Amino acid sequence: MEPICATGVAARLRSEWDRNEGLGQNNMALKFLGQDFETLRARCLQSRCLFEDETFPAQQTSLGFKELGPGSAKTKGVRWMRPTEFCTDPHFIVDGATRTDICQGALGDCWLLAAIACLTLNEPLLHRVVPHGQSFHQQYAGIFHFQFWQFGDWVDVVIDDRLPVRDGKLLFVHSAEGAEFWSALVEKAYAKLNGCYEALSGGCTSEGFEDFTGGVTEMYELKKAPPNLYSIIRRAVERGSLMGCSIDITSFFDMEAITFKKLVKGHAYSVTGVEEVEYRGKLTKLLRIRNPWGEVEWMGPWSDESREWREIDPSLRSRLHNCQEDGEFWMSFSDFMREFSRLEICNLTPDALQSSEVKKWNTSLYPGEWRRGSTAGGCRNYPATFWINPQFKVVLKEPDTESQEDCTFLVALMQKNRRKLRREGKDMETIGFAVYEYLGRVGVHLKRDFFLTHTSSARSELFINLREVSSRFCLPAGEYIIVPSTFEPQKEGDFVLRVFSEKAADSQELDDEISADVPEESVLQEGDIDEGFKALFAKLAGPEMEINVSKLQMILNRVVGKHKDIKTDGFDKEACRGMINLMDTTCTGKLGLTDFHVLWEKIKRYLVSGNILLQMLMFFPPSINSGICSLNSTISIIIVLIILRYAKPDLNVDFDSFVSCLIRLETMFSKCWITLTMFT
Repeated sequence: MEPICATGVAARLRSEWDRNEGLGQNNMALKFLGQDFETLRARCLQSRCLFEDETFPAQQTSLGFKELGPGSAKTKGVRWMRPTEFCTDPHFIVDGATRTDICQGALGDCWLLAAIACLTLNEPLLHRVVPHGQSFHQQYAGIFHFQFWQFGDWVDVVIDDRLPVRDGKLLFVHSAEGAEFWSALVEKAYAKLNGCYEALSGGCTSEGFEDFTGGVTEMYELKKAPPNLYSIIRRAVERGSLMGCSIDITSFFDMEAITFKKLVKGHAYSVTGVEEVEYRGKLTKLLRIRNPWGEVEWMGPWSDESREWREIDPSLRSRLHNCQEDGEFWMSFSDFMREFSRLEICNLTPDALQSSEVKKWNTSLYPGEWRRGSTAGGCRNYPATFWINPQFKVVLKEPDTESQEDCTFLVALMQKNRRKLRREGKDMETIGFAVYEYLGRVGVHLKRDFFLTHTSSARSELFINLREVSSRFCLPAGEYIIVPSTFEPQKEGDFVLRVFSEKAADSQELDDEISADVPEESVLQEGDIDEGFKALFAKLAGPEMEINVSKLQMILNRVVGKHKDIKTDGFDKEACRGMINLMDTTCTGKLGLTDFHVLWEKIKRYLVSGNILLQMLMFFPPSINSGICSLNSTISIIIVLIILRYAKPDLNVDFDSFVSCLIRLETMFSKCWITLTMFT
């Protein structure tokens, strides 16, 4: 039976409840798609059958949608086979997992493989991702599981061991040894997590780093690197941080082009070691780097065959030097700075690499969303809408040390689930954030005027189309507002904002009070209604003296049809039925004289208002500014759902939808909302 998974608001609430219960943290990983590894394996062992994963079937759809989609030449002749079917003696791991177990196949996921290679250097981390107790021999049932960090939660992903094979060889990642399959199965589990194999094509090593560790990545442009970068790298190695590097491309034709010194442009490498050696009387700084292809190595100084190795201490040479064509090589730090463009360091906790002290950071995580018409305001270049973006407040209480005046904190903005959306033609949005100093009462969503009169105290270095943008700041103690955004307004997406501070700090999503300025209504008696309206009602209602759905639809469409300035497609029966249910005090499904009079007066008031959007937002007065409502953790869901339900694709609300919405809101605020809105 296929598991039923929550979506939308239900999924968001479910995630919050799970997190409050400790699920998704430490040793309580969430079960991806509701699949429990131990239960499924026990069931297969008992029935003596091999597991087949219906949620990620051995079919074309699991390979991809375009380059690896149906009919693609790249998938011609591909079969799904278990290692036991094409390997005489398959093993999960042979003599421990090492970085040489990972060789890239026919998929452009070098970024992922570089991250996996780094993972093998830290055994506790490796076995968090690759749990113990898995084998092709003991308790083998064709089922395996792996754990990944996803946007604040650890999830346990179950797969079967059917892998894409062509001509008897694995199509994608494989081990150099040939009979070891842990790396191929990790890749499959990660493909399942992201929708398909093709979704893994192209990316930054930092994505893999963070999904394997839950850490936070800082990126260094080597042309603008700090002078102590080598010390930063050394301390990162000592602390088990994961590192990757790459060479920028200048055009599409540069992608994976090989330089004359055998370095590959636009390709992800792992940084796997650091060493200082005495060479010709001087200390030379070296870095060890690995190409996930398992071949094509640097041919310059300190490469496998270079003469420099013959001039250093023999014991050091035997420890460091390796002449195999395995994709791993040494190079001097000066050559590294000259040849490579970018370095990514994933800190398992964001320890300050600028200091030799190990520091324990305070961490806060907030999920959020950008939605058209409500919370997608774009960057500061769009002042009319920038302020409607979600806003988060952080209070830096004390400096890092007594001798300093500033507080160090790190902000990381990550967009969610974009790889899954590639199948729909979507990709990473261009994202960034700005930080503003603000001293004011807690819980106030800042309005447009504030941003027109204040400059940012700090901001992300770039707005860029990567999954995550992060920056480290050092600012005086005080209160700050973080505004995450897409570059352009009306770009939708979900995100996670993480804030790390060296000293204790308070942080929260800004939240306005929910209130409603609903006009007070007295109980209406028939004697209070003028004779002219009674005569009109009698004419409209007929001898039954009640108005049903069909009659209300006819009346309303006749009235609004006379107002050429009102944009509407007319009231449909569903809208009229909802209005009757909300206004009907006798529970007959029809409107009597007094009920119809109340409804009629409301519609007249709406007609006169002249500003549909402003009238709708009267129910959230603390949030109104220039006809737009600010969004926050409590009311954002309400407004987003209102817009999704009542607005057209161009974000305009027609009069019929406006009336339906406003009557529902008025009733919600003035009466028992469960009986009068939930069931209407």
